Amino acid sequence: MLAQPIVLVTRPEREAGPWVQALQAEGVQAEAFPLIDISALQDVAPLHAAWQQVQACLAVMFVSANAVRFFMAAQPVGVHVLACRAWATGPGTQAALLAAGWPAQQIDAPSADSSQFDSEALWTVVAERVRAAQAPSPARVLIVRGADAQGQLAGRDWLAQQLEAAGLQVLQAVAYVRRAPVLSSAQQVRAERAMHDGSWLLFSSSEAALHLIQACPRLDLSQARALATHPRIAERLRQAGWGRVELVPATLSAQAVSIKSLS
Repeated sequence: MLAQPIVLVTRPEREAGPWVQALQAEGVQAEAFPLIDISALQDVAPLHAAWQQVQACLAVMFVSANAVRFFMAAQPVGVHVLACRAWATGPGTQAALLAAGWPAQQIDAPSADSSQFDSEALWTVVAERVRAAQAPSPARVLIVRGADAQGQLAGRDWLAQQLEAAGLQVLQAVAYVRRAPVLSSAQQVRAERAMHDGSWLLFSSSEAALHLIQACPRLDLSQARALATHPRIAERLRQAGWGRVELVPATLSAQAVSIKSLS
């Protein structure tokens, strides 16, 4: 019987570990191979300014658990969240909100068994509340997200477009910086070996795949195997030339079942 291929989890280091443990608990051979580096802002003054808007917002939307972590770390004394709802696109972000003390009854997120955890899934949960929002002036939603090393906002603007189309005012706050990691010589060798040894690279962000090519520009992707947690990521991987790309479910338990079924 052939040994099961190893899955390299490319999420940021803080998230990669729990994903690896969860997959291993389901019988999947996995190891962490972070391809996104997360760091704090050098200047948190803009975050403090964003916090002053919270109590006047219909909701604060967090794009990730890291958005929660860094935003909550900058919470000024005396500024509370009880009157404001929090929006999360997935269970990891929702768990981070609960751990940070955001009241459970004030959190909106897709159900744990949702087929996808993204802006579209969140919109189906909050759209009715958004349409019902009444205020003397346009209701506000604050979106907390990351930025790249150049300060460009990371992530999609789809939800912001839906909110603006519904007549809401969208505010943006950058809570952390996303960078390409510096891979060690050993990591570069591991990446090269993964291109032809049957390993699967698991991507929950197309940005991680871009970082891999930036770090190892000579990689031959023609025989490489990738797993994508979202159709958009899968399509970008195919366009980049990955030899085999498979779409896997967003939830970890279903993801493990899917991975074990691959040959």
